[in-house]
Amino acid sequence: MNKLFGTDGIRGIANSHPITPEVVLEVGKACAEVFRNSDKRHRILIGKDTRISGYMIESALTSGICSMGVDVLLVGPMPTPAIAHLTKSFAADAGIVISASHNPSQDNGIKFFSNKGIKLDDATEKKIEALVFSEKIKREHIKGEKIGKAFRIDDAKGRYIEFAKSTIDNSSLAGIKIVLDCANGATYKTAPDIFSELGAEIIVINNEPDGLNINKNCGALHPEVVREHVLKEKADIGISLDGDGDRVIIVDDGGNIIDGDSILCICALEWLNKGKLKKNTLVVTHYSNLAVDETIRKLGGNVVRVDNGDKYVIDEMMKNGYNLGGEQSGHIIFSDYTTTGDGIIAALQILNILKKSNKKMSELAKYLKTYPQVLINVNVKEKKNLDKMKNVREKIKEIESKLKDKGRILVRYSGTENIARVMIEGKDENDIKKYADMVANEIQKEVGA
Repeated sequence: MNKLFGTDGIRGIANSHPITPEVVLEVGKACAEVFRNSDKRHRILIGKDTRISGYMIESALTSGICSMGVDVLLVGPMPTPAIAHLTKSFAADAGIVISASHNPSQDNGIKFFSNKGIKLDDATEKKIEALVFSEKIKREHIKGEKIGKAFRIDDAKGRYIEFAKSTIDNSSLAGIKIVLDCANGATYKTAPDIFSELGAEIIVINNEPDGLNINKNCGALHPEVVREHVLKEKADIGISLDGDGDRVIIVDDGGNIIDGDSILCICALEWLNKGKLKKNTLVVTHYSNLAVDETIRKLGGNVVRVDNGDKYVIDEMMKNGYNLGGEQSGHIIFSDYTTTGDGIIAALQILNILKKSNKKMSELAKYLKTYPQVLINVNVKEKKNLDKMKNVREKIKEIESKLKDKGRILVRYSGTENIARVMIEGKDENDIKKYADMVANEIQKEVGA
C-alpha cells in the first residue's frame, strides 16, 4: 500500500503528490469517514498557516469532508496549537492544520488532531491512509440534506488569545520590552495581541505574510534576526516563533540564543522550587544536551529521554502523568494547559518567570551550562537504512569508541525532509566538529543528493 503519513502528518511540495487537490480531496473524505462514528451531525475544524497553497488545500479538504456529510468549521490562519485548543473548545470531532511548520513556503502539509486536541495515533492514521487508497471512499456519496456545510468562525482568534493569557493568570508583563518575530506565519495576528494586551512593550518584526515569505530568513530557524533587533533596541528579550507557532527560540538581553533545552530547564527549575513539576520529572528527547540531566538532577529532579519528535514526548507525558517536556528545537509542552507544543504559551511561561524573578533574562539562562554540540544536515536522495551502509556504520562505531562516556553521537533521517542529521556532543568542540564532518562525508558519498 502507498504511504501518506510521515512522522508529523502528511507533508510534501504543494501541488506535487501527495499535496495535490486530487489526493487532498480523498484525504478529506477519508478523514470524515473515520470520525463520523454516530448518527449526530459531525464537524471538523480546519485552520492553516500563511502559505499561498493553503487556499487550494483548504478548499479541497472542505469539499471532501462536506461530501461525506460532515460540517466544516473554518478558522483561517491560526497557530497549530490554537487548532488543538479550538478543536476542544468547539467540541469538534477532529481538527486539521494545513501547514508545513518550519519548512519553506513551497512545502505544505496536513496535521490532524483528535477531539481531545491530541495528534492522531498511528492506528487512526493508517485507517485514513487505507481509505484514501480504497475503492469504497471513491464510490460513497452523500445526497440531499445530508451533505455537509462549511462555516467561517469569526471569534476563534479571541478564544485562543484569552486561553493563552489565562495560562499565566493574565499576569501583567508591564515593564518588559520584547522583540517578537512572527516568521511571517500563523502567529502574525495572535501573538502581538497576546503580549501587548498583557502590558508588554513589543517591537514586532516579520508579521507581514504574503504567502511566500513564511520562515524565509526569519523565525525560530533564524534567531540571529531577532538577536540583531534585541541588541539594537536594548530589549529585555527576543521571542522567535516558527511558521505555525508550535516552537519558540528565545534571545536574552545580551544577545545569547536560548534554545528549547534552556527554556525547559528554566521552567523545570522554577516548578521544582514551587512543587509544580509533577513527579519531579522533565521529559526530553535523545537530542537534548546531556547537561540537562546534570542540571535537573542537582536540584533533585529526574529526566526521562524518549525518541526524537514531540509526538513521543507527549506520549510519554500522558502515559506517566508528567506535565513538562519538549525538544531542543523549541517544541515545549505544558500539559497542564496544552496537548501539543505551543511557542506562545512557552514564551508566556518564561516571561512570567522573568517578571516575577526581577532578574535579567541572561541571568535566568545561566542555569544550563551545555556541552558543545554539533549538528550537520546532509541532503539525501534516498533514506537508505543506515545500518546497511558499511562505511557509515563503521565510522559511527569508530567515533563512539573515541567518545566513550564523554560524549555521544546520534545519526537519523528527518521525518519530514530528505535530510540525514548527524549530531555529536562532547567536551572538546574541535574534536566533535571533526567527527561530525567525517560521518557526514560518508553519508554524502553513499546517498547524498
